[in-house]
Amino acid sequence: MKLEFRGHDERYTVEQSLLNLFPGELPVYEPIRPGDDAWAMVSCREEEGRLLVTTDLRYRGETATAFHTAALSGTDYDREGQRRHAVGSCFFQAYRARTGNTPPWGMLTGVRPDKLVTEALAEGKTPAAARRLLEEAYFVTPRRAALALETGTAAFEAAKGLGPRDIAVYIGIPFCPTRCAYCSFVSQSVEKSFSLVDPYVDALTAEIESGGRMAQEANLKVRAMYMGGGTPTTLTAPQLDRVLFAFENAFGRALDRCGEITVEAGRPDTITAEKLAVLKAHGVHRVSVNPQTMEESVLRAIGRRHGSGDIEEAMELAARCGFPHVNMDLIAGLPEDTAEGFRRSLDRCLEFGTDNVTVHTLALKKGSRILLEGLTIPGPEAVGEMLDYAEPALRNAGYAPYYLYRQKYMSGSFENIGWTRPGGECLYNIYIMSELCSILSFGAGGSTKMVDPARRLIQRRFNPKYPKEYTERPDKLRSNQADFAAFYAR
Repeated sequence: MKLEFRGHDERYTVEQSLLNLFPGELPVYEPIRPGDDAWAMVSCREEEGRLLVTTDLRYRGETATAFHTAALSGTDYDREGQRRHAVGSCFFQAYRARTGNTPPWGMLTGVRPDKLVTEALAEGKTPAAARRLLEEAYFVTPRRAALALETGTAAFEAAKGLGPRDIAVYIGIPFCPTRCAYCSFVSQSVEKSFSLVDPYVDALTAEIESGGRMAQEANLKVRAMYMGGGTPTTLTAPQLDRVLFAFENAFGRALDRCGEITVEAGRPDTITAEKLAVLKAHGVHRVSVNPQTMEESVLRAIGRRHGSGDIEEAMELAARCGFPHVNMDLIAGLPEDTAEGFRRSLDRCLEFGTDNVTVHTLALKKGSRILLEGLTIPGPEAVGEMLDYAEPALRNAGYAPYYLYRQKYMSGSFENIGWTRPGGECLYNIYIMSELCSILSFGAGGSTKMVDPARRLIQRRFNPKYPKEYTERPDKLRSNQADFAAFYAR
């Protein structure tokens, strides 16, 4: 779609709206000519302290026009945000006038739609006012605004328990038994990269040891640790033991207030009694068993080598170990799945009695086999049916939503939601999704995030992306940790 701006250069705002509202369309910056059938002209001017924005949008033979006005006030930073919102709002309204559609999350394009609620509550607004903000200023549908109010309130409450030197830790294990059809994460199939695992564990434990010393010297306190992937239980029991021992030993007194250690066991075909015993011995509070589906045909379609019976065995093993919390993940919209199949999967997961269930919506990721091989997936209406069944089923079973996030290219422009029974919240998920505290990341592809909520300051540092590169770049790891320490030395 051709884009032309007059009186402003809010490219990022309009581009993100375009990609969200018109899947498949890409921004083109060329003059609009007679006969062009996909274009938008967005004009903006200031008059007496107000913004006047106009959007003319043509798409598939018809043109729509939208107007938006907004007051300008406050600092330059405030006015910049007001301008971005006005331009985005006007573009969205032109889209809605042309198509008649209102996506579930309205004009919101970001990962964390409920962050607006958390911020509004922190500013002293009432829950009702926070919900109105979503519905009236961002065109979020009432149902999604209600969800965001619940999860944003959970984040607001979680923030009250954090101090200025509280952090969370992420440990990444970028290996899986095989690569799933929907995946584009930086993860290696162990079948193809077995020789990388031992050197990776060596480099990872060394990074954890230096990071733990840094955290203790900076007087930081770890409130939650999350080991994810990939599939952490791709490691052997001795390798898991080694990584967890390194974490405990290196962080020492920094773990005095750590009330949550989570390991995303993930793939049922990697879960054994020996590995779970190691996790239990190290005080792991929560494990995840992530079937994604209980339908045999769907498991085959996504490249899983296990069946639903293996999922049941993994859950029985986890139950016998007596972990305080167990999570199960499902994905709505997988290849070969149907609304009926998803319903059967969710119902079976609820029978296990786990206190956490995460319902993801399929995101079509570049590099995934779904796109590369053109696999057949359910349409947005079918995905909507799946989610429409999930919410009341989970609520009736005693669950409530406690965190949510969105990704690009999600089927139907929906969301991922973590559901929990009372007391089963995974605080790490809230911390990272709501950006409540710093996340110190270890491992290949790790994204360390330094957060100062008081100043609304966020800085990021990234580890080398691939396991081999990671093992060969200890200098980069040291540099990232030095920057983390400097952030807290201010």
